[in-house]
Amino acid sequence: MPLLSWQLWLAKESIKDCPLPWQQPCQNLSPGRVANAFASVLARIGTPAPDPKPRGKSPGWTPGRPRTLRTRYPIVKKAFTKPKKVSKNTA
Repeated sequence: MPLLSWQLWLAKESIKDCPLPWQQPCQNLSPGRVANAFASVLARIGTPAPDPKPRGKSPGWTPGRPRTLRTRYPIVKKAFTKPKKVSKNTA
């Protein structure tokens, strides 16, 4: 929370007031007014995220690339064990 307050306070000088239709324009912006107009600063800065990938059918296998088969491993089976007989005295 303190970092957000500092961010709004430091951005106060570089933000242009964008009042909503029912608000009066003002010179001294409050932190709430700065937060409302902060989207314009973020739009100017941009984002570090890469551009979205195109949707649709994938390009597939690259031509000329050698294909290798998957390595196959033997099946591991668990040995079957008969259940032990329960004597009548222990049950």
